[in-house]
Amino acid sequence: MTTSALLRGLLLASAALTTPSALAAAHSNEASAPVQGAQPDEAAPQQSGEIVVTAQRRTEAAKDVPVAVTAIGGEKLDVLNSSGLDVRFLSARTPSLQIESSFGRTFPRFYIRGLGNTDFDPNAAQPVSVVYDNVALENPMLKAFPVFDLARVEVLRGPQGTLFGRNTPAGVVKLESQRPTDKYEAQGSVSWATYNTINADLALNAPLGNGFALRVSGLVQHRDNWVVNDSTSKVSVANRKLEGYTDRAGRVQLSYTSGDFNALVNVHGRDLEGTPRVFRAGLFQQGSNNFSVGFDPKHVRLDGYTSQWLEQWGGNLQLDYHFDGIGTLYSVTAYERAKVQSTGDVDGGDTYTFSSPALGLNNAQFPSNTGGITQPKEFSQELRFATDQFGAFRGQAGVYYFDQNLDYSEYGYPQGGGAQNQNIGHVNINENFGVFASGEFKATDALTLRAGVRYSHDRKNDVITGFSSDLTSGLKLPVQTKVKGEAVTWDASATYALTPDVNVYARFATGYLGPAIQDRVTFGSVPTTAGKQFTKSAEAGVKGAFPAKGLNYALTGYWFRTDDLQLTAVGGASNSTRLLSADHVNGYGVEAEFSYRPIRGLDLTASGSYNFTQIRDPKLAVGVCGALCTVTDPTTIIGGQRVALIDGNRLPQAPRFVFNATARYGVPLANGGEVYAYTDWAYRSEINYFLYEAKEFRGRSLLEGGLRIGYRAPQGYEVAAFARNILNQIRAQSAIDFNNLTGMINEPRIIGGEIRFHF
Repeated sequence: MTTSALLRGLLLASAALTTPSALAAAHSNEASAPVQGAQPDEAAPQQSGEIVVTAQRRTEAAKDVPVAVTAIGGEKLDVLNSSGLDVRFLSARTPSLQIESSFGRTFPRFYIRGLGNTDFDPNAAQPVSVVYDNVALENPMLKAFPVFDLARVEVLRGPQGTLFGRNTPAGVVKLESQRPTDKYEAQGSVSWATYNTINADLALNAPLGNGFALRVSGLVQHRDNWVVNDSTSKVSVANRKLEGYTDRAGRVQLSYTSGDFNALVNVHGRDLEGTPRVFRAGLFQQGSNNFSVGFDPKHVRLDGYTSQWLEQWGGNLQLDYHFDGIGTLYSVTAYERAKVQSTGDVDGGDTYTFSSPALGLNNAQFPSNTGGITQPKEFSQELRFATDQFGAFRGQAGVYYFDQNLDYSEYGYPQGGGAQNQNIGHVNINENFGVFASGEFKATDALTLRAGVRYSHDRKNDVITGFSSDLTSGLKLPVQTKVKGEAVTWDASATYALTPDVNVYARFATGYLGPAIQDRVTFGSVPTTAGKQFTKSAEAGVKGAFPAKGLNYALTGYWFRTDDLQLTAVGGASNSTRLLSADHVNGYGVEAEFSYRPIRGLDLTASGSYNFTQIRDPKLAVGVCGALCTVTDPTTIIGGQRVALIDGNRLPQAPRFVFNATARYGVPLANGGEVYAYTDWAYRSEINYFLYEAKEFRGRSLLEGGLRIGYRAPQGYEVAAFARNILNQIRAQSAIDFNNLTGMINEPRIIGGEIRFHF
């Protein structure tokens, strides 16, 4: 059976359990029933008005956890995810979080407190870890798995290197699916919106008896191609319409509980067909970051191949056994794999000036049409033992193993298609081993101390084969590159209860990112490596929770320094790529969160952050775009190439300010139903796309808002109208600097209606 057939079989199995009324589904905001087969310390908590999280691998009140953490769940998560978006809808929805992609729905890149990685290579390591159902995902294409039927999302800021997987110097985005329960349940939603955007999800839960329970959930997202390709080029092979997709995903979970033993099997898959991210040549006016005259989000002119598909499946087995009076042993065994094809018209235009400047919308200096197939496979195994409470002490310890086999190819095509002029193959093996332990000691009734330590060892091996008409002069394939590294990371914290409702805390932590390999070999690039990077961090804050008043708040101040920061210089006038190590980067900031229910029926939330980052390395220089962009950094000539000195620059994709807010007002009706209005807003300040600074590549600030007005019936169904990006504010989110002033934009305004149910 092919992978595609397996995925479709899984999705059809979900659909077979669907009644016609189930397609009009809706999530409820009610609390989850007790979880069957769940790991007790991480089971979905009951909702009591106080925010609870699993940031320390145990269920605790957020105010008791000495970590800057934000939890999103229930109605808020449903509303933010209501218009067919992928995981990028979380960007700017919590303090210090930014997410972007130059591959559309298949390659999200995460940034926390400014730390991230703009590199679009499949083997690029990211300092933000995504943990989906207790499984740490390394490859960005696996991190793109759709968000549906979730209990909650948690964003942990700052190094989390003791308890979570690997490579977490910036933080963790933690997604937790709803698990099987001991109740019969059906819930879901279906919506229709602008551009024939369809978003439908369904979850069915059934206790099977004898300790077994089953939960089947699925998602279908679709959007018609809404961007028209106006190219009149005689050699054009590009699609006539672009930016559409059909994305299907499913998850089957089977749990078993018998006394002190719990087991959970999770099998999931995804099948995506669509077009890649649209690159837009000449998007920016020279000398400013304004869009060029004639720009229209619904029109482009491309002449190259444009295609994208993804097949993904995986599974995990989670076991735990409680030894009475001692503690609980946990095991998480996981395997994830995907096959992704993406080919894009990277130059973004259909008119070429070659040696002359290519100013103007849809104009490029030369054609660039590239793509390839990427196949990540990841196996991980974690064993962890968490003790019971022994007087004032409890602890955790474990071992972790990770193995990734990543195969990917780079295809190239001449202008207007034709026979390939490039087929470069990469085989990348990445192995990690870790040992960790942490403990918690209640020194007094008010003071709690925690500490943890982890040893990590990384080994990577990369082999490059194949051919290219643009292969770097003098380089002969095959080429092999190896790196290895190890580190000890730790954290220590103290939490002090000023009152039963208000805590203050301080935390010191370190984080580690293993050594890296950059393995592009065209346009003057050769394989380069960078040693491990190491982060030191300190933060302190105050957290309060007053459930009876509906009030929760948190205020955090932080500082970090990352030594030997891994940076990738991509593009420039020669379109070369190389891996760099900056001496260090400094960062500091303030984060605040607030939720309040001032009167019955009115719920308010707000959060925001100020994030300062600065690269410090007086000798570090990177290539710039050439004659087209207006570089504002000091420049010099090294080896015949114009380069910019980037000492003092902020990190790319690191906005100084992030704010978001929501307001919900509900009016109860005599029949037991409710009419409500819900609005949400997210703002991020301007960003820099690259390591060097240029007027054209300074992304303008972005404000996106949503509105939802609906009726919730006492029978368990709900109807609503919604709008996303109400202001229809269109901004560039990233750019290409080696061929004209090319950029990519955010999602347009979406207006639609939705039906939900839960019973």
